[in-house]
Amino acid sequence: MACFLVSAAEAIITTVAVKMIEKKENSAGAIKVRPDGEYTETEAKIPFSRKLKWLRNLLWGGSLLLAFEHVWHGEVVPWFPFLTAASNPADAAEMLHEMATVGVAMAVLVTVIWLGMLAVSAVIEKRAQKEKALPAEG
Repeated sequence: MACFLVSAAEAIITTVAVKMIEKKENSAGAIKVRPDGEYTETEAKIPFSRKLKWLRNLLWGGSLLLAFEHVWHGEVVPWFPFLTAASNPADAAEMLHEMATVGVAMAVLVTVIWLGMLAVSAVIEKRAQKEKALPAEG
């Protein structure tokens, strides 16, 4: 009924966090590579703000898809109270229970998948740093 609201709330929080972290990373004086090739130093580490964008995109995509599904089934309507279950107290209790169980479980699952993505990217980053540190053979 409204399980997508949990993921949407987490998506809002991560969107704000991305903006704050990007501002902090940009003010840290990061060196940017110019297209003319003047700075040829490349970095093999992905900034955390980009990794957090992965989570943000997963959450927003899932929330929008679930919201569309709920609109399709008539559980979300364009008039107040927007959620059909919110108009009846018995249905509202069921909706809150669904949000607490299914919605939280989905948000946690997406976050765990993102943590797996972070683990894989950490392995790839370490491999790239090792290759960069090895002297060129040939």
